[in-house]
Amino acid sequence: MKSHSLSAEGRRKTILSVVLAIICIIYVLPMLTVVLNSFKLNTYVKTDTFALPAGEMWAGLGNFITGMTFGNYPFAKSVLYSVVITVVSTFLILLCTSMAAWYIARVNSAFCKLLYFLCVFSMVVPFQMVMFTLSKTADQLHLNTPWSIPVVYLGFGAGLAIFMFVGFVKSIPLEIEEAAAIDGCGPLRVFFSVVLPMLKPTMISVGILEIMWVWNDYLLPYLVLDINKYRTIPIHIQYLKGSYGTVDLGATMALILLSIIPVIIFYLTCQKHIIKGVAAGAVKG
Repeated sequence: MKSHSLSAEGRRKTILSVVLAIICIIYVLPMLTVVLNSFKLNTYVKTDTFALPAGEMWAGLGNFITGMTFGNYPFAKSVLYSVVITVVSTFLILLCTSMAAWYIARVNSAFCKLLYFLCVFSMVVPFQMVMFTLSKTADQLHLNTPWSIPVVYLGFGAGLAIFMFVGFVKSIPLEIEEAAAIDGCGPLRVFFSVVLPMLKPTMISVGILEIMWVWNDYLLPYLVLDINKYRTIPIHIQYLKGSYGTVDLGATMALILLSIIPVIIFYLTCQKHIIKGVAAGAVKG
């Protein structure tokens, strides 16, 4: 009876492993397709999409060079704008939402509870519902430059960040902050000297998620920024069009590969911190 139970358990594990392997292949296939086609000549991208880039299909680094030198808008400029927007937006989100979450978690008032629920509710509101109003408001408030659009990202990224930070702050013993206050620390010093160092696990995980989101975002910069002056990497890739709207798919795949490699390396390096931060923030909610 026991051996029969063990064999049944083994079959279940085998079936589960096969199912997970199939799901993994499905997720990896688009990435593999991008890698293969980034090294093919443009004429073979459509006709031999899943073939290996060998023989007459091989384009070498030609697609990468074409993509980075195409048109009158330099690719290096798009990289610069993407880096600036991503870094500044992530910094603003981490700083502002961590302070707001600390206040919400420690001040037991109806206003703080309402503010918390509004932030959580914002996570389920589709961007498409507010994008046209947002675009008009951003133009009126002059938030349509790479140096001001981080304010818009702060509004959209605050919901998830506050949700995770509040959960972690509630797990921090209040006595630690009270001891710092007795020693003469004001609210700002208590936060930056006592609370902020303990927020490191959640800070790292929130930062990773926000960086991945902002770096890959296409729709918000496209709606808010003046694309004739400011183009992020996703917008730059979209404008790889020649005469009569023809698209160089090889060059497009090459730039897509260049844009996702930093994010993949960053995520693989820091993924353990995401798990730690989510687990730490889920101690109390």
